[in-house]
Amino acid sequence: MKREDFDFNLPEELIAQDPLEDRASSRLLVLNKETGDVEHRIFKDIIDYLNEGDCLVLNNTKVIPARLIGSREETKGKVEFLLLKRLENDKWEVMVKPGRKAKPGNRIEFGDGLLKAEVLEVVEGGNRIVKFEYEGIFEQVLDELGQMPLPPYITHQLQEKERYQTVYAKHSGSAAAPTAGLHFTPELLNTIEEKGIKVAYVTLHVGLGTFRPVKVDNILEHTMHSEYYWIDESQANIINETRKNGGRIIAVGTTSSRTLESVADENGYINPSKGWTDIFIYPGYKFKVVDALITNFHLPESTLIMLVSALAGRENVLNAYNIAVEEKYRFFSFGDAMIIK
Repeated sequence: MKREDFDFNLPEELIAQDPLEDRASSRLLVLNKETGDVEHRIFKDIIDYLNEGDCLVLNNTKVIPARLIGSREETKGKVEFLLLKRLENDKWEVMVKPGRKAKPGNRIEFGDGLLKAEVLEVVEGGNRIVKFEYEGIFEQVLDELGQMPLPPYITHQLQEKERYQTVYAKHSGSAAAPTAGLHFTPELLNTIEEKGIKVAYVTLHVGLGTFRPVKVDNILEHTMHSEYYWIDESQANIINETRKNGGRIIAVGTTSSRTLESVADENGYINPSKGWTDIFIYPGYKFKVVDALITNFHLPESTLIMLVSALAGRENVLNAYNIAVEEKYRFFSFGDAMIIK
């Protein structure tokens, strides 16, 4: 399979720059994975496509304000950090711009010295390992000084930090939001549960690798990024009971899908566990547990559109995407949604 097999024409004006005022008022494209048929609805209509006895699986990771703007102690030259991965306590892997200002031994300060960092080493890909110094609690310092790490295709300033969080975000650790979940409101989740649909939570901390383009022509040569996940016994039991009783497992987002497929056995039952996953799902993959998927519209030639194509068929997905472009759906993180059923 070639990377170009997952390309489509996307006018730049369809890339959503701002979230809608009402999360659940996004548009919803409904794609039947068996027939390829498409319907057009509003996101709050999602309830019509969920049945009593189904289970909705949400990723409850929380985005940290991972973007820090600081300066080198020696020269006062501007340096930007993007926190990628906590390695231990105050030691992090970070992306740095410009890299030449962050050599091993260099010291960076943020917020007039409220937070300081020493660069320890340069790792593969040009990222840095740094050690932070501060008074008090790191998360509180970060909350004060950090900015939300919006994807590179969003150029507008985010007015409210919480709009790049799901309403059920709980466990801090992501450098990007699981954006399919941004459409849910507490009221909509209550309506879903009142209909007899179970809700289960997994956690996968989304890394910036989710935006990494596929650069090789043969997609099988692409190296997938790894992300930390966990699913506890109580949530695994909810999902397993649903499967045992004949209900569908509906993943909210590609991150929930990757987590579920990483921990499922061959019969589609979930093993409670934690660890790192670098699962790469592309056409030809046989899903073990995910029956349906709620997701946003993804970048051309991305691993995310490849995952969606694995579930619904490449031709069905590209046809649906071309219809979405014609109908002027909004794309990417703050854009509209689709359900593949």
